[in-house]
Amino acid sequence: MYLSHVNITMPRGQEAEARLFYGGYLGLRELPQPEAFRSRGGVWFEAGGLHLHLSVAEAPPRPERHDHFGLGCGDLEGLKTRLRAAGVEIEDGPPSPCRRFFIRDPFGNRIEIHQPAGARV
Repeated sequence: MYLSHVNITMPRGQEAEARLFYGGYLGLRELPQPEAFRSRGGVWFEAGGLHLHLSVAEAPPRPERHDHFGLGCGDLEGLKTRLRAAGVEIEDGPPSPCRRFFIRDPFGNRIEIHQPAGARV
């Protein structure tokens, strides 16, 4: 068994914002969607062997919840600097044994950015 992809949601028609954030700011590679899914909207990315699917949904994420996914990053401070320069709000989050911070994408999805293998025991 293995985790093949993570699916999060975004509003209809905001693929350009998703590409800027995930492709531009985070540096993820966009993946072509299979033909059967293209008419639904959304956008897919590759993140270190795991696929990240952004699907269109009418209900926005609930920012009061702590649901999130994590991305490992070898240059936390460099990425943090670039994200701040782009106007992305950085949240330190609760204390942790690893170096990390949290951000939200333009659609309210929470993302943990942590040192490589930081969330592993």
